[in-house]
Amino acid sequence: MALRFSQAMQLYYCGGQRLGAAAAEVRRGGIKFKLAEKTAHSSLALFREGTAVTYGLVGLEPTQVALNAERFREWAVVLADTAVSSGRHYWEVTVGRSQQFRIGVADADMSRDSCIGMDERSWVFSYAQRKWHTMWANEKAPVEGVGQPDKVGLLLDCEAQKLSLVDVSQVSLICTLQTAFRGPVVPAFALWDGELLTHSGLEVPTGL
Repeated sequence: MALRFSQAMQLYYCGGQRLGAAAAEVRRGGIKFKLAEKTAHSSLALFREGTAVTYGLVGLEPTQVALNAERFREWAVVLADTAVSSGRHYWEVTVGRSQQFRIGVADADMSRDSCIGMDERSWVFSYAQRKWHTMWANEKAPVEGVGQPDKVGLLLDCEAQKLSLVDVSQVSLICTLQTAFRGPVVPAFALWDGELLTHSGLEVPTGL
């Protein structure tokens, strides 16, 4: 299923970069990333060497978190440390340990006062109250027949301007967002309970 939002967005320059570094580490067929602690909201804690994130209702006191302009201040969001703007990239997320989360991609320099899915600079698949939705610019559209699998895949096709949610058990596309990315984008995550585990450096599965 493909959903096209009504508003068009500016096309982007193709390239690739790591946040705070010279270039992205991209293997054949996939992006390799960790979560960037410097972007993580104070309610989030990273573990498994920066490949997983857990939510704490209280979280850390803001005074105990290093201040920097890249940290999300209002919402429980964390970005990956690697940005891409060309090629096809695939990664998976273990989502079965959370009941409320968003996963997708965002412009690397999106506002740290916003939440992914609420502005025009992020594109996500949202799960809450046992239902999936697509989200962009705070517009939501339902995604039917998914349930809550233990793990899902995300396929990013920069040239085609598509982000797809993937059924990893059937190796098939569940839903595809079609839009125009403004610039380099990074994997993006938000959650309000439990934990998410990321699996990157994967080749695009055959048939996708």
